[in-house]
Amino acid sequence: MESQNTTGGSHLPDVLEGKMVANDQSENASKIRNVPTNSEDDNDGNDEEEDDEEDHIYINEETESGREKILISHAPQERIVPPLNFCPVERYLYRSGQPSPVNFPFLLNLNLKTIIWLANEEPQDTLLEFCDSYNISLQFAAINPDGGEDDNPWDGLTEHSIINALQTIVDRKNYPLLVCCGMGRHRTGTVIGCLRRIMGWNLASVSEEYRRFTGSRGGRILVELLIEAFDTKIVEIAKDDAPAWLITALNE
Repeated sequence: MESQNTTGGSHLPDVLEGKMVANDQSENASKIRNVPTNSEDDNDGNDEEEDDEEDHIYINEETESGREKILISHAPQERIVPPLNFCPVERYLYRSGQPSPVNFPFLLNLNLKTIIWLANEEPQDTLLEFCDSYNISLQFAAINPDGGEDDNPWDGLTEHSIINALQTIVDRKNYPLLVCCGMGRHRTGTVIGCLRRIMGWNLASVSEEYRRFTGSRGGRILVELLIEAFDTKIVEIAKDDAPAWLITALNE
């Protein structure tokens, strides 16, 4: 009997111990199942980021309407590129450097009737062909006037060249009109500066406009002296043929 009790007593704890181990394993398994994995955390983070992205809608400031995407149906059919140093001077009067083929679509929008070329050398063949194709009068105001006065490109324009250009500018029959030279700086600036003198501008304003187009090198003192010494009475102005803006300036 004692041996049986001993045997039975030793067997019972083993069974209970087996149940306890099984219970511990099931509890650990349930804990493992409840612990979130890194991939689940990443997915939750991505979901939150997507929600945030959906909340950020592009706002068009002009119409104040939300747009998720801004679509451009097509690129411009032509490139609108003005010439170097291009700028309106007065109504239908413009200034610039020498136009190149990339500028021709822009110039067509101006409906030019006349181009005054102030450089001492001939312009590019493409500009000559452009003027021929669209019936634009190209005036060579400074090429060998009076037997070769302006042959040196580093020299300023002579009085003869300036008057030649200004007589074209003061006649509205030549408009719309573009005044240009190689870079649109000094020679063009000289003619426009003398025009401003005719219009009654003070020298400080004339010099400021001239220097605006000369770049980092600044203006040439000889050009400013030439503009200052220019005799505005030499240019003959027929008021019946002059542009309206010029008549207004002369009457002030």
